[in-house]
Amino acid sequence: MKNNDIEKMIVNMGDAGCSSADIDRVCRLHEAGLDDEIIKCLRRCRCDLVEELHRSQRKVDCMDHLIRTAEKN
Repeated sequence: MKNNDIEKMIVNMGDAGCSSADIDRVCRLHEAGLDDEIIKCLRRCRCDLVEELHRSQRKVDCMDHLIRTAEKN
């Protein structure tokens, strides 16, 4: 992976809300030339974001239920 590609990736990871630990890990993996491990790390970060999305959706669903309940009363 080219250095300018990894720099863009790091910026995008930050924009996506990835942890600094994950960003540091990707930097170390890049320095070691372990592109396959970078992809694994990115996929794990994506899974974490999807889980966060699902948690947020459950909270929204709860709020919708509270609103519907309040509107009925």
